[in-house]
Amino acid sequence: MEPLVYPETRREAVTEDHFGEVIADPYRWLENDVRTDPDVASWVERQNALTRSQLDDLPMRDSFAERIRALFDFERFGLPAKAGGRYFYTRNSGLQNQSQLFVRQGLQGTPRLLLDPNTWAGDGAVALDAWEPSREGRYLLYSIQDGGSDWRVLKVLDVASGETLSDEVRWVKFSALEWVGETGFLYSRFPAPDPGAEFRGLNYDQAVYFHRIGTSQAEDELVFATPRHREYNNSAQLTSDGRWAIITSVVGTDARHEIHVIDLAASGKRRWNARRIVRGFADEWKLVDGLGSRLWFVTNHDAPRYRLVQIDLADHKPRWKTIVPEANAILTRATIVGGQLILNYLEDAASKAEIISLDGNPPREISMTDIGTASGFSGKPGDPETFFSFTSFNRPPTIYRMDLVSGDITPFAEPSLPFDPDDFAIEQRFYLAKDGTRIPLFLVRSKAAAMAKKALPTLLYGYGGFDVSLTPGYSSSRMAWLQAGGAFALANVRGGGEYGRAWHDAGRLTNKQNTFDDFIAAGEYLIAQGITPQDGLAIQGGSNGGMLVGAVVNQRPDLFAAANAQVGVMDMLRFDRFTAGRYWIDDYGDPAKEADFRVLRAYSPYHNIRDGERYPAILVTTADTDDRVVPGHSFKYTAALQHADLGEKPRLIRIETRAGHGAGKPTDKIIAESADVLAFFAHWTKLDDISCSEK
Repeated sequence: MEPLVYPETRREAVTEDHFGEVIADPYRWLENDVRTDPDVASWVERQNALTRSQLDDLPMRDSFAERIRALFDFERFGLPAKAGGRYFYTRNSGLQNQSQLFVRQGLQGTPRLLLDPNTWAGDGAVALDAWEPSREGRYLLYSIQDGGSDWRVLKVLDVASGETLSDEVRWVKFSALEWVGETGFLYSRFPAPDPGAEFRGLNYDQAVYFHRIGTSQAEDELVFATPRHREYNNSAQLTSDGRWAIITSVVGTDARHEIHVIDLAASGKRRWNARRIVRGFADEWKLVDGLGSRLWFVTNHDAPRYRLVQIDLADHKPRWKTIVPEANAILTRATIVGGQLILNYLEDAASKAEIISLDGNPPREISMTDIGTASGFSGKPGDPETFFSFTSFNRPPTIYRMDLVSGDITPFAEPSLPFDPDDFAIEQRFYLAKDGTRIPLFLVRSKAAAMAKKALPTLLYGYGGFDVSLTPGYSSSRMAWLQAGGAFALANVRGGGEYGRAWHDAGRLTNKQNTFDDFIAAGEYLIAQGITPQDGLAIQGGSNGGMLVGAVVNQRPDLFAAANAQVGVMDMLRFDRFTAGRYWIDDYGDPAKEADFRVLRAYSPYHNIRDGERYPAILVTTADTDDRVVPGHSFKYTAALQHADLGEKPRLIRIETRAGHGAGKPTDKIIAESADVLAFFAHWTKLDDISCSEK
């Protein structure tokens, strides 16, 4: 193989002194915005040209594109929301770039198209994000995402006529959408950024506003703000009866909240009077709902695996009362529907659910037929029904309707599949980490391969951060990998939320190395067990998971055949300088503090590339307009990889245009990127050799 000639990347003499250590940052100019810096734009163009020259000729690239496209081509639905006798839901016929929004009058009514985002942009990169019908179903509030940005534009639709009203709200980000009757809605936004800082600058001063239908954004009423604490994020939720607005304040990504309540029955000067009921940013408090003066929350206060509590605001001195105590499983969510409580639990990273009375007993389990993930169970206290979705690695989401009177569960929308789910075996195994901790791992492969105990090229995925739990779910690209003869593994490493607060704490801040050790141990386990051949392990992760991939490749380059770091946080000394990066200090630590700097410096992917080592084949993927993890992270990391002597295997970057961190990405772009990544993995794990020989 001829060695690759990488595009020349300018190196500059940029250094900074960090607590007595001089850190070089020769590619800092690549942090500049591709939309405004022609040098960065030229670098992106040259890198993409090289990457395309390598990916387009891979043996399985076209076959993966065809296979993934076929696997995407089935009708799929989102969970319905009911308002005023109308049912609202999303539907994708199969290969549409964006799902459409429909409404039915009654459960068996004729579907009527309300919104079609596919008509909003020629490239399919303008997406329908969140949406919320008003309480009686007269209006629909919805948010628009352009080019994958985190910024949202809010608009309102008259449901009966299908006409979009003149109302428009901008500079919305990280916001809930909550109707106050039929007159207006609550939302959160930031001040308009300075020109040129829209997609790079830090965001401060998020506040909650009320917008009245038929008025301009300039007339919106300020509901709740924290000017003395510009770093707070503030969002609003309403109870189902419309009585209470619950204001949740948070400082970073850590789920540690202060809670205020606003009695919407008040009027005049007291209309937006907020009363604090949780102080101190110590614990997580998730609103369940309210009835009259009573409110229910799920919290990890004095319960690391969470419990359900109630407070009565009519009491002279309101006190928290435990309704459902902490259990062995993690209580992730609760809803009040039809006068009953539905509880969602996570047990060894798989879902279970049960129904109880409002006073906490007796429980009745909702049967799950397989290892998977159940979500939804939403509704209002008087509803006779609820809807939920169930998915697993071999099953796309099926939407079910549950009759809360009879307990009957019937399909509302069941996909017709181009494969047999029973052809694939799903196992949950446990392996030991470096320090002896027992780590769960999901393993998926064909039943024939499992019975034959045949070692297969394996795609190992991980995340391990921000209290996020990885659970079983369907992916068309992963199914394409399985159908091509590979295996898929998902490691629930520490830093996630699979086992509550302790699991999260064990993989963040000074404990972050545990996340990397756990993931490395997963790879070693797969090879030692004969599941994966010695040179057949590919790894993948996105965002925090992209950082995970970069870190473990630096630490154990010999273990992996190929790696895909997606939209990763790669410069751990400057992540807090851009957009949402300041929030991540909760998980990573503060680079401006010496103790945290020492930890970050030790694993930062950009700063720990081991010149002279033989590295696996690496494909970095990002998007030129990602304003969550700015693409400069991936640009600088790739430049450093290409500058170092790391062996003959390629170090490439694939940079998508008009796409962000992932949400809202058009189907066509998803298929193209997935085909590139899987073909890259297949080549370097030798899956393409196996596939060709079997043909």
